[in-house]
Amino acid sequence: MGKTYERIDGRLRTFIESQPIFFTATSPLSGDGTINLSPKGVTGSFAVLDDLTLAYLDFAGSNAETVAHLRENGRITLMWCAFQGPPNIVRVHGRGEPVFRDDPRFPGLLARFPEVDTSLHGLRAIIVVNAELIRDTCGYAVPFMTYDEDRDLHAKRFAREDDASLDAYFTKKEHVATSIDGLPGLPLPLPPTPA
Repeated sequence: MGKTYERIDGRLRTFIESQPIFFTATSPLSGDGTINLSPKGVTGSFAVLDDLTLAYLDFAGSNAETVAHLRENGRITLMWCAFQGPPNIVRVHGRGEPVFRDDPRFPGLLARFPEVDTSLHGLRAIIVVNAELIRDTCGYAVPFMTYDEDRDLHAKRFAREDDASLDAYFTKKEHVATSIDGLPGLPLPLPPTPA
């Protein structure tokens, strides 16, 4: 049955760091707002910064719902499922913040992701999450699935963009600067990639 943890360490940290995919869930404060659920999975794009702080790289996409919701209220849940090995589901409920390219913390945070060539993915921000509730549950109904490899389509698509063309791409997308519910999303123009 489920267990609550005070921190992310030991077996729990090992489990989280070994999963090839995780999910994020956010929502606006409005009762009729759009709830967002997103898969994340580029190898090396997730890091446990300390026992209560996690971070992941936010790459180019068609929307910026997570960024918009975090800017409005900070609420976020991260979830990992065991698709191989013993069954398990881990959820981290907490407060998140998008750290944008022009934030003085950005270069130091980016250094925590040495495995990822961020020039291939249109890096927009780094999402930092402070854990408030850490729980696991049985995961008995989660199916076995095999991880083969990362898809290369995202890197192929965004590797050809520079800061100016990436900004133009985001500017023409309907739900990047503003969320589906009209909340402020990714601040544009896009700041240049820090040197």
